[in-house]
This record gives sequence, C-alpha cells and structure tokens, in this order.
Amino acid sequence: MLQLVSTESAPKAIGPYSQAIKANGMVFVSGQIPLDPESGQLISGSIATQVRQVIANISAILKASGSDLSKVVKTTVYLKDMKDFDELNQTYAEFFTETKPARAAIQAAALPKNVSVEIDAIALAN
Repeated sequence: MLQLVSTESAPKAIGPYSQAIKANGMVFVSGQIPLDPESGQLISGSIATQVRQVIANISAILKASGSDLSKVVKTTVYLKDMKDFDELNQTYAEFFTETKPARAAIQAAALPKNVSVEIDAIALAN
C-alpha cells in the first residue's frame, strides 16, 4: 500500500511528483533543493547554507511521515560542482552523527532551478 506524504513545512513539489511516498515500512523522499518552504524562494549563499536548508526540508518531510533523520538508510547527493564536495561533507556530518546512511554523491550537469545541490533520501518509516 502506498501512502502520500505531504507537509507545509517543506517546499511543495514543483512538478508531477510527491514530497515523499511511504511504502512497505520505508519512506522515499523526493529530491529536495534549497527552497525555503515559507517564501518559496531559493536559499543562496554557501553550499553549507544550501545543504542545511535541503536537509531541513528532508527532515520536515520525514517528520510528517512519522520518521526522522536517524532512520535514513540511503541518500543520493547531486552537486552542480564537485569542488563543493568537502564543504558538503562537513555540513552533512552535522546531521548524520551516529547513524551514517549509505550515500552516493555525483556531479550533475544541471539541477532544477539551476541550484547547486539536491538530495533525496530513503528512510525507515518507524
């Protein structure tokens, strides 16, 4: 059974997809970009600032599903430029301290709204 996950505490989907889907004890969070959910505006500044917003968005979606960051088992990070990899790692480590999910990080030729980072996540539902 598939369950739609939606919250006003994270940006609305900007296309034909859901913020997340809960299925078979897992939560599949769609790629999040550094959008402020209240204003709908992109967050600019350092990659660290943008990553913090992206992970805040993921966290809000997970909370709406009954999960949280400690239950994330896999993420995929898409970077506009791999030169941001070290700063990404430093910031990402602020959120994943004890449980470090499996992760892939790739450089993408282009990302939605020309952002510098996008991250998706898979987590345990409970």
